[in-house]
Amino acid sequence: MYWELFKVFFRIGAFTIGGGLAMLPVIEREVVDRKKWITKTVFTDIVAVTQTLPGVIAVNMAVAVGYKVKGTRGSLVSVLGAVCAPFFSILALAIFFQNFRDNPVVEKIFLGMRPVVVALIAVPVITTMRSIGLTYATGLIACVATLLIWLLGVSPVWIILAAGLGGYAWYTIDKHRKRRRST
Repeated sequence: MYWELFKVFFRIGAFTIGGGLAMLPVIEREVVDRKKWITKTVFTDIVAVTQTLPGVIAVNMAVAVGYKVKGTRGSLVSVLGAVCAPFFSILALAIFFQNFRDNPVVEKIFLGMRPVVVALIAVPVITTMRSIGLTYATGLIACVATLLIWLLGVSPVWIILAAGLGGYAWYTIDKHRKRRRST
């Protein structure tokens, strides 16, 4: 099982372009759909938690999934798999860039990759929205949070804390409302 964890996260690290958010649909396909190591609900919960933690999301996901599947050793093996390929790729790219950084063809290649990265980031956002059963109210919350972060520069940490407190308040109010109706 350790070798499987390493291979899965090595492949994800090696063949996913666009960073952590772009890796989410690939990680989901591997660990939820193909390997069935965790459920979709657990995956969504792990994504929510790893988004709030400092550090690289791919590493955080590898730690969480590895731990869920095989404990502490599973975490270590998953992280090693996730970072090996990118480390050597970045090393090779750094060497390559020293020799070709002013080449117009190389510049155009990277310019062409940018829109694809945007699409790769949009996919997990849309998938997560569908999995949480987005309503008009939750959609409005997502839009307000986006605008607060993007336009006003509010720290995502404050948005997450406010959303957590708001969710708790909503739960408490709803619980009391249901209790009154039943009596």
